[in-house]
Amino acid sequence: MLAHKILVAEDENFLINEKMQEQKQPMVAIINSMQHAVVVTDTDGCIQFMNSMAEILIGWQLKEVQGKNVTDVVKLIDKDIEEAIENIATQTIVTGKIIYLPDNCVLINQHGREILVGDYAAPMRDISNNITGAVLVLQEVTQRKLMESRLLQNAFYDGLTALPNRALFLDRLKQAVERSKRRIDYRFGILFLDLDGFEEMNDRYGHTMGDDLLIAIARRLESCLRSGDTVGRFSGDKFAVLLEDIKDINDAINVAKRIQDTLGLPLTLNGNLFSTTASIGITINQGGGDKPENLLQNADAAMYHAKQQGKARYAVFRNGE
Repeated sequence: MLAHKILVAEDENFLINEKMQEQKQPMVAIINSMQHAVVVTDTDGCIQFMNSMAEILIGWQLKEVQGKNVTDVVKLIDKDIEEAIENIATQTIVTGKIIYLPDNCVLINQHGREILVGDYAAPMRDISNNITGAVLVLQEVTQRKLMESRLLQNAFYDGLTALPNRALFLDRLKQAVERSKRRIDYRFGILFLDLDGFEEMNDRYGHTMGDDLLIAIARRLESCLRSGDTVGRFSGDKFAVLLEDIKDINDAINVAKRIQDTLGLPLTLNGNLFSTTASIGITINQGGGDKPENLLQNADAAMYHAKQQGKARYAVFRNGE
């Protein structure tokens, strides 16, 4: 992927260099035909030219900024660290290398609008391969980022409750297992929940009400946990909780009790009063040899043991059960 990106950037930069040196065709017409914003500087980083796409994106016309330093016009921020990006035109001139923008980069245009942008700065060279300036190539990536975000949301989060789905929960569980291999004192707990009588409520009040109830329960489960813990929806009325960095099984039991108390509080939806309970299975890791799937199975087995004892119960997994 990176090799492909470098080749594309080199091809685009070669085209710009070639067209700027080509005397038979106007430089402006050639670069204006490009779909990306293009800003050209001299070796001091002062703007010599920018195409119409750059004028639209940045908000300045060429005649207003020609001769100004590019950093005063093209203001870029790395949003991951909330810091201004140093003059990449100077960087590419000094190093002679293509400099790529960070993944989460925004351009602050003339009107103060933040625009997600991508691409690179590259050195301009003459026919003798001497560096004569820099070219900054920008493209707005807002729609692409939104699409990536939606794809990520669909892949790892439950569409109804917005909780992590089974895939994301398992990934976080695997990370917890890996941490336990590095720290022999690291303990984490897993709770597996099955709502009591949910199918009957769903049949009585309808699927729309059932969905609203699941959403409300998801928010209540989140309220019972610390910020570093995870609650995920597995399917239907089944949820799982990952409790990070606990002392022992008692911490997990206390969370299970808190969940039971919270779920038992009256809940009014569309004029209907609900009081929910859950059967909860509990297990904790035993050491570096734990497997995520086995831990989930243990919590699931404990949950079924709790359900056999009646509603609103919890059970701790014991080896041999």
